[in-house]
Amino acid sequence: MFQLRDVTCQFGRKLAVNNVSLTIPEGQMVGVIGRSGAGKSTLLRMLNRLAKSTSGSIRYGDIDVTALRGAGLRAWQRDCAMIFQQFNLVPRLDVLTNVLLGRLNERSTVMNVLGLFSREERIEAIAALERLGIEQVALQPAGTLSGGQQQRVAIARALMQRPKVLLADEPIASLDPLNAKIVMDALRDINEREGITVIVNLHTLDTARTYCQRIVGMAEGRVVFDGAAEHLDGQAVATIYGTEQAIDETMTSTALPERQAALARPATPSASLQPLVLAGL
Repeated sequence: MFQLRDVTCQFGRKLAVNNVSLTIPEGQMVGVIGRSGAGKSTLLRMLNRLAKSTSGSIRYGDIDVTALRGAGLRAWQRDCAMIFQQFNLVPRLDVLTNVLLGRLNERSTVMNVLGLFSREERIEAIAALERLGIEQVALQPAGTLSGGQQQRVAIARALMQRPKVLLADEPIASLDPLNAKIVMDALRDINEREGITVIVNLHTLDTARTYCQRIVGMAEGRVVFDGAAEHLDGQAVATIYGTEQAIDETMTSTALPERQAALARPATPSASLQPLVLAGL
């Protein structure tokens, strides 16, 4: 369980996150919405400790996240995996190696320098790619993939960390509608099947309503809405986005006709693509 108490993050005179308190039980899928600059990304980066809070406390169970240093911090960033809008893959490396990089915090420095991965690690990486419907590109350079494929590779890499929490910072902001749906379906599947807490920053209201059990709305660094999707009414939306004009929620990245939605579902992996063959074993 995450417990945030009076968390503030200040950059110079700019209050990016202002006195936020939240409790997030294990296993929830939470959508964080708000305008650009509302503090959504900074909030997620503080949870992962990519950004340090100025004041307040962040705890996960018995772990004081704000106090972590050294090996303890590295272990936390393994357990609290992060998926970025810009994918953060190594373009020249093949997809399989990019996924295997998710295991770096679990391995010795020598093994990492030599790029040596075990048979079991390769099988696990291929299984993650199969789950996301992209095992057929395992040996292809990551830089040659489409944006949607690269984001799925980033999710597979995060799964290799065997995380307790999965944070996704605007993972569909640069994707077309079909790939946006595939990525959000994958995040929901991870949440439901593994029971992993998923916290995702989103710009699109319909996506948050469709996929998230709980929605947190931010404005000017503060939490101005926290509740179930069905309670996100017009007044709450106006408060979050600072407008009295009606917002058309269908003009968003995952508002797909049913036929397109069916096409977006990953195909069942071909039986001819055996994991051991792709892994070079």
